[in-house]
This record gives sequence, C-alpha cells and structure tokens, in this order.
Amino acid sequence: MNSVLYPICAALAGLALFYKLRVLSSDRSITQVALVSNFFFLFITYTVSTPAVWAAISHAIGIVNFSGILTQSCVILLTACQQIVLLHLSHEAAVAWRKATPRLIGLALVLITMVTLFTAASSHGENPEDFAINRAQYYPAYLAIYLLAYAANQVDVGILGWRYAKIAPHPWMRRGLYFIAATLPFALMYTACRTADIIAAQFNISGHAWEPVAQVAITLATISKTLGWILPDWGRHLSTLWQWINDYRTFRALAPLHREVTSQIPEPVLHLEPNTELRTRLYRRIVEIRDAQWALRSWTPAAVADAAKQHARAAGLTETDLAAAVEAAQLKAALHARATQRQPSVCTPTPRVAEPQDLAAELAFQRKLARAFTTSPIVSAAAAEFTAGPATQEQL
Repeated sequence: MNSVLYPICAALAGLALFYKLRVLSSDRSITQVALVSNFFFLFITYTVSTPAVWAAISHAIGIVNFSGILTQSCVILLTACQQIVLLHLSHEAAVAWRKATPRLIGLALVLITMVTLFTAASSHGENPEDFAINRAQYYPAYLAIYLLAYAANQVDVGILGWRYAKIAPHPWMRRGLYFIAATLPFALMYTACRTADIIAAQFNISGHAWEPVAQVAITLATISKTLGWILPDWGRHLSTLWQWINDYRTFRALAPLHREVTSQIPEPVLHLEPNTELRTRLYRRIVEIRDAQWALRSWTPAAVADAAKQHARAAGLTETDLAAAVEAAQLKAALHARATQRQPSVCTPTPRVAEPQDLAAELAFQRKLARAFTTSPIVSAAAAEFTAGPATQEQL
C-alpha cells in the first residue's frame, strides 16, 4: 500500500515546497524558512519511503536500512520546524526562541539516541515495506523512542495550532491552524498502531493485520497537515474563486427578472463589451433592475403592496423574504399594467420595500426578488388581483 500512498504524499509535499520556495523570494522570515524546511523534510521522508527509492538509497549509501533512519529522522526534524513556526506565530521572537530551545534540545537528544540504537538494528536485511514492524520485533527500544518523541511533539503541535487559531488575525490562517490541529487524531492512531506492533512482537505476533490502518492514518495526517500549512497562502485564491462562482450564479439568477423589466424599460441598459469582467456586468444588472423598477413606479397600483403582504404573511414569510415577495408582486402588476396600457389612478409612492445596506446585501436581496418574481405562487396570486380587473385610464 505504501508504494501508492507514499508517492502521493511525496508529490503533495513537493508541490507545497515549490510553492513556498517562491514565497521566500519576498518573505524570508523565520516562519517562512521553517515552513520551507518542513516541506523539504516531508518531501524527503515520503520520497525515500517509497519502496523502490528506499532500497536504492540504502544500497547507494552502503548501510542496510539507512533509509529507515533517514526518514524517521526527517520526521523528527520536520516536527521541530512546525513547532518553530507555531511558536513564532504566537509569540515575539525572543519569547518564541526561549520556548523553542528546550523542545529543540529534546529532539536533538532523541535523534542521537535513535542513531545510537539504529547502529545495532540495521543488520536484518532491507525492510522497505515493513521497517517499523521489523524494528518492533527485533529492536523495540529504537521504535519506542521514536514513537514517544513523535507522539509528544504531535500533541504539542496540535495544542499550539489550536490555541493560536483562536487569535489568528486572518480567516484562512485560522482555518489552516484548525485543520492542523484536527490531524492529531490520525497521528495518534498511527502511534497506537506502532505501539501495538511493539506489544504484539513481545508475544511473537506480527503487526501486519493493522498495518494498513497505520499507513492510511499517517497518510491522512500528512495530507491534512500539508493542506493546513498552505491554506493561509492559497485560501485567498479559493475566496476569489468562490466569489466568482457566487457572482456568476447571481448574474444568471437575475437574468429572467432583468430581461422582463428591461424589455419594457430599456433606457437604463448600457452597452458593455463582451470581455467586460463579470463583477462589472453584475453591478450593472442590479442597477438596471433598480432603475427599471423606479421607472415602473407610475404603473404600479398602490394597493398591490398591501395585498402581497397579506398573502406573504399568510404563507409565513417574514423580513427580506416578505419584502422580496411584495416587490416582485408590484413588478408583475406594473409590467402587466404597462403592457396593456392600464395605468392606475393611484400608484405606489415607492417600489422599494427592503433597503439593503451594502452591495452584498443588495445582491442577496435581488436573488430573492428574482426567485419570487419567477416562481412564487404568492406573488402571482397577489399580482393577479390587479391584472384581471377593468382598465383605469386616469393619468397622474
């Protein structure tokens, strides 16, 4: 399984590394350098852990299972990088280094101990597929030291990420840190599987039965954490994409209403070039709908609003939903009156019922207005009361 999962992790880490290297050209702060180092060690870990690469590296170095100590050392190093990032994000530089120092010393001691134990654990043949299980059986001390350091630091990273997420200044940074903290259960699941390997080995039982769980857990933890680290950078692109999608959906949703009102009131419509950006076209569409709405005011029977409110309230509509239904009914009645040249003796003083306070609120309201205009039976029923009667030809 790791011949499939680990190359995927290596590719993701390589992409993240390439992206962050570009960021370094404009920002060489300690957090960015540590993040680049994190992705570098992650890339090395999963590239070397791929079985074909594992054997080639060990053979080239001339040390059996050298790839094992290399990859697990990289895991310890990348964890140190993650702690440096989180500590510098949440503290001033001096405080961050003061808090990081004991952590880094502890990890250095772990690495020294691992290398010392590895020298006695490297003579049982290459194990690219089950290195951890092999070490659990023959050299449990080596794997126990690694797992203890790994678990303790994953818990530390998870807690640091969760704490800073609560005070992070940017939304996508908060989301990324929460994402990082949420990977902790997968890391602990991997640790539990490896601990089970050590225990099972003492009873001459192989850990191959739950090895897929360990591999899937560490893969999910790695992918999720990598995404969490780069989320503050590429999250803004997601926001831009989502904004475009939402604008496009709104532009399409307003099309039927815009077409209806401007077919009779074409004056507000401005010609725009085909390559005009979507945001500009959308803004013009809502302006043209509102301008046509005001132009139709003199064709809108004043009593439509009260009738529409009664129908809407009977259907349980409130607030902006009610306002959208009333404005839609007024528009339907006004368009019918103008098309048949039946101008009311008393028109509405204003076609507006709702007063959105900003562009986002205006867009949301006009979507409701368009939907009510085209699909609401409440609107059709209220407008019908003023479109089926005799004509009143008095002009204002």
